[in-house]
Amino acid sequence: MRDTTTVEDSMTTDTQLAGTPSAGAAAKKDGGKKKKDREASLWSDALSDLRRNPVFLIGGFLVVCMLIISAFPQWFTDGSPFASDACKLQDSLKTPSADHWFGFDIQGCDVYTRTVWAARNSVIVGIVTTSLVVIVGGGLGLLAGWTGGILDSFLSRFTEIFFAIPLLLGGMLIMSALPGNAWSVSLVLAILGWPQIFRIMRSSVLQNKNNDYVVAARALGAGTLRITLRHILPNAIAPVIVVGAISLGVYISAEAALSYLGIGVQPPEISWGLMVSDASVRWLQAPHVLLFPAGALSITVLAFIMVGDAVRDALDPKLR
Repeated sequence: MRDTTTVEDSMTTDTQLAGTPSAGAAAKKDGGKKKKDREASLWSDALSDLRRNPVFLIGGFLVVCMLIISAFPQWFTDGSPFASDACKLQDSLKTPSADHWFGFDIQGCDVYTRTVWAARNSVIVGIVTTSLVVIVGGGLGLLAGWTGGILDSFLSRFTEIFFAIPLLLGGMLIMSALPGNAWSVSLVLAILGWPQIFRIMRSSVLQNKNNDYVVAARALGAGTLRITLRHILPNAIAPVIVVGAISLGVYISAEAALSYLGIGVQPPEISWGLMVSDASVRWLQAPHVLLFPAGALSITVLAFIMVGDAVRDALDPKLR
């Protein structure tokens, strides 16, 4: 009799404990943990890694600063390089001072003001060119990789024609017939730069189109458009994002090279490449005229490359 009571009491106690809020909370916690585990993906893991990556944090901070400066240059300087009294010949090649941090160039223009305002055209070229390259090259690569056949062969052979044209040489030839502004430079660089993204996207699509989740989606009756947008594109876009982030800094450098050669951004517009070109005449006499725009250009390019490298490391499962 004593043993029976003990067993019954134990069973009653276990039943009550199972119904207590603490047990329910524990079950809920376990369920939430399992749900969180199920929701883990390449993108969430990459974001978590980027938050702890000092290279990404430093590069991202510099990129954000450059974007703000290029969007709102009037916040960082009182003057404007486009004002009628912006340049005074009596101030030509004056060295930096407390009132004028970067000194003056050969025409008596404030170098700091011009450096701040020049960020706009340089950043515009990088962002617009990268956007066009990713949209055109990525879209055609997705189409060629998914459809295959004659269309894939035609686009691949057509892409090889652009690969035979050097970026700067082709840019010089095309820009000679276009107006010298940031939008023209962006268009020219995009025309010559999209084949790289095309090949990367096409290769990524070919690697993913025969995976099990694509076969399963097709077996369940999913249409071509749904499979492409919901399954292929999210899993194939990672390498395109990485290359695009790195190429953004490369396109800024290409714009500076074209402007330095006198066929990129033209006066009265300004860019860092154009400032470096003007400063190359007297850089031994007044090195500050060359140092500050070249430094701004180098920091911006380095920042985008740092972000691109960090994103590549975060999205590459082999590096985990």
